[in-house]
Amino acid sequence: MPRQARLDIPGALHHIMARGINRSAIFTDEEDKTRFLQRLGENVTKAEASIYAWVIMDTHAHILFKSGKLGISAVMRKLLTWYAQYYNRRHKRTGHLFENRYKSILCDEDNYLLALVRYIHLNPVRANLVTTMEQLNEYKWSGHRQIMENTGSSWMDTEYILSHFAGGVRKAKAAYMLFVKEGLELGHVPELTGGGLARSSGGWSQVLSMRGRGEKAEHDERILGSSDFVNEVLSDVDDRQIRQMRHGTGGSTIEKIIAEECKRRQISPQELKTGTKRRDVSETRALVAWRSREELGLSSAEIARHLGVNTSCIARSIERVGVKLNGVRHV
Repeated sequence: MPRQARLDIPGALHHIMARGINRSAIFTDEEDKTRFLQRLGENVTKAEASIYAWVIMDTHAHILFKSGKLGISAVMRKLLTWYAQYYNRRHKRTGHLFENRYKSILCDEDNYLLALVRYIHLNPVRANLVTTMEQLNEYKWSGHRQIMENTGSSWMDTEYILSHFAGGVRKAKAAYMLFVKEGLELGHVPELTGGGLARSSGGWSQVLSMRGRGEKAEHDERILGSSDFVNEVLSDVDDRQIRQMRHGTGGSTIEKIIAEECKRRQISPQELKTGTKRRDVSETRALVAWRSREELGLSSAEIARHLGVNTSCIARSIERVGVKLNGVRHV
């Protein structure tokens, strides 16, 4: 089954998960983790996004944030492309670092924000890297320490999290600490790492009960929230994507982008779609692909159909242009 398009809605709460390919390590030492966090902070600040929780383990990372006006791509695709290039150079390796594309779940902030913050920040406990709350307070690679001690990650919005607990800063921190401690007994909470029918309905017992009453609930694997929330999100996405696909920014379409770039490079659109690997044609095709992703939000498969090449070729082209434009070779 083909994977669904990512729900990249600006201003929405997203739970992001990125894993190493074959569950291999993506962080070898503290230098790797430090560089990853530095670039995350830079991207978040530039994209005007808000980070509410994060944790980086050896083989994976969780990030909870509300995207800015440019959506999650302004942070995550740039971050992971840069980091993969950095990691491969530093550790003298080749090939993919991450397992497919990162996973993103659009979440109902009103009902899941604090539960997600707690779940993400308790990752080191579930992995037995720390065993007590005191040790968790000192764990460097989690946003929990930033909330408790305000150290290191100025780009994290700790005030917003603490504002959900009563009292001044000290009382709010104590209440937050108690809330996290209460989560120690919960263990792994599957609903907080994905969407779908059971999660949208509150568990399989609720699903079965609804089926028994002949009720139907809207659900989507990309969304964590109630049936009403799922409906609201999908309605917004449908309207936005229709506008984006038909008009893009300033009335743009992929055909207009092809025409513009071919005219600028003096290449015929027909030649661009032949699949030839001639350098000037390949560079033009790569730029068309990158602009189509950035300006129109088209998937690699959709771009490939227009350009007459395979999807993997488009994905490599977009990454190559991103590397060049973001300057990731100068780490």
